[in-house]
Amino acid sequence: MNDELLRQAGLENIEEVARLIEEGAFIDVQDKDGRTPLMIAVQKNNLELATLLLEKGADLNIRDNTMLSPWLCAGANGFHRILEKALAYSPDLKSVNRFGGTVLLPSSEKGYLKTVEVGIKAGVPVNHVNDLGWSALQEAVILGNESFLYSDIVRKLMENGARPHDVDHDGNSPIEVARKRGNEKILSILEQREPKKVPAVLEARRLIEENHYEEALKVLDTLVKEERTALEAYYLKGYVYTLKVEYDKALEAYLEGAKLPKALPEFYFYTANTLRLMKKSEEALREYEKAIEMNPQDFFYRYHMSNYLRELGMHEVAVKTMDDLLELDPPRYDYYFHKANSLRSLGRHEEAVEAMDKAIVLDKANSLYVFHKAQSLHLLGRLEEAKELLNLALSMKQAPVYEAELSRVEEKLEAR
Repeated sequence: MNDELLRQAGLENIEEVARLIEEGAFIDVQDKDGRTPLMIAVQKNNLELATLLLEKGADLNIRDNTMLSPWLCAGANGFHRILEKALAYSPDLKSVNRFGGTVLLPSSEKGYLKTVEVGIKAGVPVNHVNDLGWSALQEAVILGNESFLYSDIVRKLMENGARPHDVDHDGNSPIEVARKRGNEKILSILEQREPKKVPAVLEARRLIEENHYEEALKVLDTLVKEERTALEAYYLKGYVYTLKVEYDKALEAYLEGAKLPKALPEFYFYTANTLRLMKKSEEALREYEKAIEMNPQDFFYRYHMSNYLRELGMHEVAVKTMDDLLELDPPRYDYYFHKANSLRSLGRHEEAVEAMDKAIVLDKANSLYVFHKAQSLHLLGRLEEAKELLNLALSMKQAPVYEAELSRVEEKLEAR
């Protein structure tokens, strides 16, 4: 019965899930990957199924084998409606993923503005730092760009106490990164000297913030007709329709923005994200490619496409994209880290170790990189080396996932 509950959750069969729970199936049963029915519902962004399971008592904080809980998973994927629903069911607001990040960090990195807002309002710590040495603000500045979307995320974090002078493992603060890149728009927000917006734009934004979407759309319909406000208005229209789960209309708004004389590649990023929500992966990848074609020297669009490629399991292409990034951008430890993860998924463990070594050289204080190198060594059968590195990782940071991996390695060594 428990296995059937997992199967029906995977099929998104709400009636059968409800029946099985009523008949005594264990609501928090986990599959081989550690996923509960609730986690499966969240991964599928099925609000109705997730709501049913929460109402029936499903545990929001159970971790799968990747250390994700349904709460963290919803945040990492920008599923703000599920995140909002989950607030009534005691989520662990300080819980972190395997990278040491709360829900605010991946949502700030990936451009999930509404998820950032939900997390902040819920009380998720704004200045929490992950194992890479980054806060949500650093994620948004380092891995974002000067688009309307990332400007909004940076602004929202700053309005809620984010610290722009905190430094990462490289000694760089968000302000310094923005200054080095010449990101004047982001820098003006960080330094709190942003130019005032057109009053009608501010009014539209206020209405959106207060969830008065229809009124906001009326204001925006006027603003799209004016040259100086058209780009921002189309961005906001697309955002409103996304919040309303009217994805076709969101796409229409973003594509109208992309047609303007001063069109920006960011509009194809918006269409890609919308298509991802619509589960149209091939079309989403084409939109990323359009953005890259408009600005081939910009790391941003390649980086986010590579993340999506990994999500899709397209690791060969993800590795190629990371190699392109490493040629474009000065070597960054996170690039080598992501490349190593794809290589490991492909079974190319020796290459994964080499890539992780390069990440460690660039960021020696990061226990996560040491841990992931140890995992690859484990898969290669180099157990003594893996054990040594896992003990090193644990000396740097106590983490249950490190301890579990060490136990597995020690069991194999004892069995020899």
